Amino acid sequence: MLTDSEKTDFFDRGWFIRRQQFSVSEIETMKRCFTSLENKARALWGTELSDGAFFVLGEKDGGQVIKRVVWAGGTEPELLAIGNDERLTRPAADLLGSSAMEQLLSQAHFKRPRDGVTFGWHQDIQHRDKGNDTWSDPNGRGSFVQTLIAVDDMTPDSGPLKFIAGTGSIGAIGLDSHHYQSSSEQPPDLPFDPSNAVTIDATAGDVIFFGPYAIHASFENTSSNYRRVFINGYAYPGANKRQYPGDGACRLITVNDV
Repeated sequence: MLTDSEKTDFFDRGWFIRRQQFSVSEIETMKRCFTSLENKARALWGTELSDGAFFVLGEKDGGQVIKRVVWAGGTEPELLAIGNDERLTRPAADLLGSSAMEQLLSQAHFKRPRDGVTFGWHQDIQHRDKGNDTWSDPNGRGSFVQTLIAVDDMTPDSGPLKFIAGTGSIGAIGLDSHHYQSSSEQPPDLPFDPSNAVTIDATAGDVIFFGPYAIHASFENTSSNYRRVFINGYAYPGANKRQYPGDGACRLITVNDV
């Protein structure tokens, strides 16, 4: 179960890390699945639903860019099984305050060397709440937990995750209309300074837990190595009001004895 410090870090600071939660052999399995996803993407012409997963693709210098694979577990059963692993779901249930949860995310994120993929400053609530009654907050604390498994080491030059500390409980602040793509841009009239960002140092097998309001970003991978992460996200029952793409997406998960 979670420590008091981890809960405080999640709800106030915005995130916490559990080190070496997945073994070398388990990470190798994830890497094989990511290679399979990469091979499947090569056969596609653009962003589309294929073989149970939604491939979000782009282009740079005439080559294909894999931005993310939504509901990757729909085409890679071993990834789907990880999404139901208690090393992820038990802490998530504790943070949500519910033994039942809806799994919304099973996402494979790729940053291949110098592929230009960036995720500017944002809060994940903007991806959950699309307006028109698509989201609510029944537990009153955000009703969502995101987990990120480092599949490769996350180094300063590989496009690591960056967080703004103290944003875990600030609520939604409208960053969807200020999606800054540079680490040096200073958003006007918003309560954070990118120069104060905390850069996450993670090794393969580490898991980062963060909430829907934590402001974060990751920028281009300028290294010669891959930086892949596997994201699973869980919502309090009744929070989500829309269907996500992919075979079996938005499945209900129950954790015993929470």
